[in-house]
Amino acid sequence: MALDKPYQDIPGTIIFDAEQSRKGYWLNQFCMSLMKADNRERFKADQRAYLNEWPMSEDQKQAVIDMDLNRAMALGGNIYFLAKIGATHGLSFQQMAGSMTGMTEEEYRAMMLAGGRSAQGNRFIGENGDAQAHNQPQGAAGAAARQAAASATEQGKN
Repeated sequence: MALDKPYQDIPGTIIFDAEQSRKGYWLNQFCMSLMKADNRERFKADQRAYLNEWPMSEDQKQAVIDMDLNRAMALGGNIYFLAKIGATHGLSFQQMAGSMTGMTEEEYRAMMLAGGRSAQGNRFIGENGDAQAHNQPQGAAGAAARQAAASATEQGKN
């Protein structure tokens, strides 16, 4: 019997619950192995060979190789464990988060310093008719879209 999970209605958000934890157990264990220098070196020397030592799904392994952190999270990865992959490649958490949103590191930093994304339109799928993950542009494209929407709203008031 599946549990009712109303929190899954948050656009573009993956909640790391018990189901995600179970699904990503070996992916997250692999990430934790990167805390040891010798494991980081083995992974960097031959990513595929090192990943094949772990009982992860092929999709999980490919997400790691592709550095597709959004996909890895969807497959059960916990962002705090996945950060170890980025650190192994010399990336900061800020660089990783920017890549996950389609922003440059500078765009991501500016957004966070400005208070982050607005909650308006992002509380639940269907809010204002447009809170869909595929309809949330980020980075420079997002800024242009938000500016155009604000202008259209302002013109509608006049």
